[in-house]
Amino acid sequence: MKYSKMFSNFLIIGCGLIGSSVLKASLNKKIAKNYLIFEKSKKNILKIKKINPKIKILKNLDKDLSNVDVVFICTPMSEYKKIILKINKYLTPKHIITDVGSSKLKSVKIIKKYLKKKIFWTSSHPIAGSEVSGPEHGKQDLFENKWCVLIKDNKTNLKHLKFLSSFWKKIGSKVVVMKPEKHDKIFSITSHLPHLVAYNLVKSAQDFEKTQRFDLIKYSAGGLRDFSRIAASNEIMWRDIFFDNKTNVLKAIDLFIKNLKAFKRDINFKNDKSILKKLTETKKVRSKIIKLKQDINKPDFGRS
Repeated sequence: MKYSKMFSNFLIIGCGLIGSSVLKASLNKKIAKNYLIFEKSKKNILKIKKINPKIKILKNLDKDLSNVDVVFICTPMSEYKKIILKINKYLTPKHIITDVGSSKLKSVKIIKKYLKKKIFWTSSHPIAGSEVSGPEHGKQDLFENKWCVLIKDNKTNLKHLKFLSSFWKKIGSKVVVMKPEKHDKIFSITSHLPHLVAYNLVKSAQDFEKTQRFDLIKYSAGGLRDFSRIAASNEIMWRDIFFDNKTNVLKAIDLFIKNLKAFKRDINFKNDKSILKKLTETKKVRSKIIKLKQDINKPDFGRS
């Protein structure tokens, strides 16, 4: 295949925010000749049809897979087993299969248990997205200058890994390769815990509002407002992430509670030196994120 057309037939299973962004980015870069979509939501299908006339909507995951080059699974991780059992008999070693899930150890176990022997699945994790979901929010530039993690273990097909690396780079991502164990440890802290904290903080505000009978939400300061954005994320996706990466998430919660208790002691005993040190040291993280170009250097996240 020529690099300008990496694939002849490109299948996306599940076309929400990430799936539709993969679709739009691929169309923009002319990655494939034909685009096939399998999506259960009738509302989403109507939205997808408006994106491009080249798109073919599959009613079932059946023999149409015989001519597919690459399969992108962009569903919640709790759907993986069902999907594997549906497509198994149509898969051959030539198929390049990947997913975009945010935790990997549990999904790797499911894949190894249910995927037909001698079929290769190379997991991806694009570090992109937002609190909104659905194909109407998909963006062709969603992955521009964002990291994409590719998972490698001792059974990874290196040819498929190289192909997927080229694909993600082609649509703008910076690619890094990791083992699933390292991936899940890192993202339990950088992604999974922050989302859990956001959900809990918003719930705490709701509980406070009920017990105190204050109409406090309308007085939301910037902190609660920004946490509420994160807490508006897709609940099915985040349930799956918390459950699938349970061991690492629980350890992250324990570390968070330990540090929260330390802050509580400093406040209780007015430990000026200790709390100022914590506040000063943690500010440095923001500077590092800006330096690494993971965010823009504008106050209030660049809001006007």
